[in-house]
Amino acid sequence: MLIHLHVKNLALIEDIEVEFGPGLNILTGETGAGKSILLGSMQLILGGRSTKDMIRAGASYALVELLFQVENPRVQEALKELGTELEDGQILLARKIMDGRSINKINGETCTVSQMKEAASCLLDIHGQHEHQSLLYQDKQLEILDAYGKKQIYPAKTRVYEAYREYRKYMQEFKALDTDEEQRNRERAFLEFEINEIESAQLRPSEDEELETLYRKLNNGKKILETLQSVRDLTGYDSAQGAGDAVGMAIRELTRVTEFDSQLESMSGTLQEVDSLLNDFNRELSSYVEDLCFDEETFFETEKRLDLINNLKAKYGQSIEEIQKYAQHQQQKLEDIDRYEERFEEARQNLTKSQKNLEEVSNVLSEIRKEYSKTLTEKIIEGLKDLNFLDVQFGIDFRRREEYTSGGFDEIEYKISTNPGESMKPLGRIVSGGELSRIMLALKAILADRDQIETLIFDEIDTGISGRTAQMVANKLDSIANKRQVICITHLPQIAAMAKKHFGIIKSIKNNKTVTSITELDYDGSVMELARMLGGDSITETAVSNARELKRYTP
Repeated sequence: MLIHLHVKNLALIEDIEVEFGPGLNILTGETGAGKSILLGSMQLILGGRSTKDMIRAGASYALVELLFQVENPRVQEALKELGTELEDGQILLARKIMDGRSINKINGETCTVSQMKEAASCLLDIHGQHEHQSLLYQDKQLEILDAYGKKQIYPAKTRVYEAYREYRKYMQEFKALDTDEEQRNRERAFLEFEINEIESAQLRPSEDEELETLYRKLNNGKKILETLQSVRDLTGYDSAQGAGDAVGMAIRELTRVTEFDSQLESMSGTLQEVDSLLNDFNRELSSYVEDLCFDEETFFETEKRLDLINNLKAKYGQSIEEIQKYAQHQQQKLEDIDRYEERFEEARQNLTKSQKNLEEVSNVLSEIRKEYSKTLTEKIIEGLKDLNFLDVQFGIDFRRREEYTSGGFDEIEYKISTNPGESMKPLGRIVSGGELSRIMLALKAILADRDQIETLIFDEIDTGISGRTAQMVANKLDSIANKRQVICITHLPQIAAMAKKHFGIIKSIKNNKTVTSITELDYDGSVMELARMLGGDSITETAVSNARELKRYTP
């Protein structure tokens, strides 16, 4: 159960801490006091959307912390499967909201919003204002039925989902093949054109790199020749300015004095090596120049070939390897067209087989749902009688959808009759807002008991009810609270009087700012709050007396 709530800097809340207890916890206060802000803080832990507008004016962040004591072994196991380990049977969920982002933690370890939502969904269930309106939607009605029978329904739904994915895949393949002959002929002609264009080019691996190198060489032929001639003049032996001639003269001069000092022989040897290197370089340079060919025809052919390859690159890929892969891919498509009849028949058989499988698993799912709908109907009727639906009839109608869905082909509708002699009609055509609230309360009680969720939170489940019905709703909440922790925001004194713990929510002005605070009420405080709820603005002795009577006669 939820044992501690800490909220800081959230909207009108500056800093509050609440210690909840087992059984029925009631929160009351005047309209606008901030009751819904408290509920909103819990919704944040369940993955609710956070915005910087939630942060209290002047604060840099908002913080929500929920501390749970987990007693139920099934819940402990569910959390363990999610990778969450309890510490002394406790789990702390925290969410810190800052400008444009939030930090989420479970037992001090950072986690994602979805991870926190999964963990929180094992621990508490929140029924917010207006949620009962969702009962009017058939998808919600089916969701409730599936949740009720999830032990068998969820695995069956998984099988349907997988079968549906396969069916959709084969349906798309079949539709893609379902073309007329003229269209296939056009596609064949186009594929043949592309393949022939690539094959006729007779591309070689790395040919483009080789041609680009050659093109740069040919395109700069004149500059290369002029430069090489200059280099030959500077390094050769045919001119007075050549390095080769200069080195030769230096060797001759040095030889004249080597006999006078043995160290000069070594230097003379080095100079001779330089001369040898220059000779080798000049021979290589001369050979290179002789082999150079810069004729216009070679340049034109190289340029033409490069243009062809670059044109193919622009169409089919950024490299020769990619172009060739594209051609192979198109060739496979062409072969597929040539064996169209075979492929079409194969696709049709796959589609037929997958549809048959989907039909079978959808039928199984539908039968399971129908079985669970019987017991759910009985429990709903029982629960509604506890909530002052005295002569109620309730039923779940099944219809088959025209199309398959990932959740099967079932379409259901809740029907009800609240008056003797009247036939059952869809919820939206017969029930009021208050009646919808009671139906949702009955369903929440059924699902909570089945799921073993330890904490149920109701935000104004009493909408649109009063009198004897209000007392029966109070009794129902008290009955649920005997098995589960219930936290309830209410405006009805009949419900508030049932509280094991009663909290008053007050809005006040502090330092020229509006602040919401929450206080646990003792017996006298609870009586005065009930008197306010009974008497309105003025708390009379009669209202106080009625409040004491109301407290006295609550179970």
